[in-house]
Amino acid sequence: MTDVKVPTLGESITEATLGEWLKNPGDAVRADEPIASLETDKVSVEVPSPVAGVMGQQLVKIGDTVAVGAVIAVVEAGGAAAAPTPAAAAPAPSPAAPPAPAPAVPEAAALSPSVRRAVLEHHVDPSTIQGTGKDGRLTKDDVLAAAQGKAPTAPPSPPAAPAPTPAAAPTAARREERVRMTRLRQTIAHRLKEAQNTAAMLTTFNDVDMSAVMAARTKYKDLFEKKHGVRLGFMGFFVKAACMALKDLPAVNASIDGDEIVYHDYADISVAVSAPQGLVVPVIRDAQDMSVATIEKTIGDFGKRAKDGTLKMEEMRGGTFTISNGGVFGSLMSTPIINPPQSAVLGLHRIEDRPVVRDGQVVVRPMMYLALSYDHRLIDGREAVTFLVALKNAIEDPTRILIDL
Repeated sequence: MTDVKVPTLGESITEATLGEWLKNPGDAVRADEPIASLETDKVSVEVPSPVAGVMGQQLVKIGDTVAVGAVIAVVEAGGAAAAPTPAAAAPAPSPAAPPAPAPAVPEAAALSPSVRRAVLEHHVDPSTIQGTGKDGRLTKDDVLAAAQGKAPTAPPSPPAAPAPTPAAAPTAARREERVRMTRLRQTIAHRLKEAQNTAAMLTTFNDVDMSAVMAARTKYKDLFEKKHGVRLGFMGFFVKAACMALKDLPAVNASIDGDEIVYHDYADISVAVSAPQGLVVPVIRDAQDMSVATIEKTIGDFGKRAKDGTLKMEEMRGGTFTISNGGVFGSLMSTPIINPPQSAVLGLHRIEDRPVVRDGQVVVRPMMYLALSYDHRLIDGREAVTFLVALKNAIEDPTRILIDL
């Protein structure tokens, strides 16, 4: 027997929550093969098997809190999983024997809490969905995609049945499910509430005409992808434009530490990306020195690894300014919350055609609302508005980004 222990989780992190078991007792495992997933304050961490053999007893349950170094399971080294009895060795069924029962749907315990909740909410059969997570595991996004792709069908006509007596009980029962908050969701809730309680938060808005950036993207996207191996999106333009504006308005890129203001001569841009367990915010370090292509590659890599659960904790530490793109989910306008200890966050929203006045004429343009939430203790309204105007000017005339104007 070999103990499986909770590995070191990173600086200052002493415990985690067991998110799911990836192997069940009796399953064959290879050395270093993941057998469990832990959820920390920031990311999911997989626990590998220390030896090859057979999965033994699981000592903790999904949702339990475990400390670094704690034993959570045992592996029988060198063993092999019991093989099923060959079909040829089984006695032949008699002609009158009833058909074998259909295989059962995988138990809910094999799914993470967020996936189970999505399955129940959307009434989908998890056994019919192809998982895209690590090792083919089912993710919340898989369930949502399956739910959106379901074609509405008319319910089958029930067989004729005698009318129920007046005292018959209702056939449908209302259900509730209590799911423990993941450690990541608890941390997000705590930090967001802390930001509201601490900062003198205010939000200012502007809008931007996306015509020029969209035209540039349409013209160069094929050449860009061919040369750099990544799609040309809008975030590269916004990150570069934000870096220019932050350079001109250093207070927006600063933070408060006690009774001191900390100014940064670099722009470490936190970008919010979607993961199965919630939004995570990895950091593009020294974004001011990067090209649009490098920024797009970095964001694409973050998005892929966030979905796979392989982002590292150090990749989400720090950051001097945050950009959150709610437009990918269809948001028209929002008031984003600051990511402490940062002092400002930029919210991007969906692009939609709206009537605007140009040279005295009403024309239709692809417009986007911008929102800057900021800590009024450090950033004045004039600085916040000037920042958004500088960003707007750079996006509406991308040549400014090229010549740093």
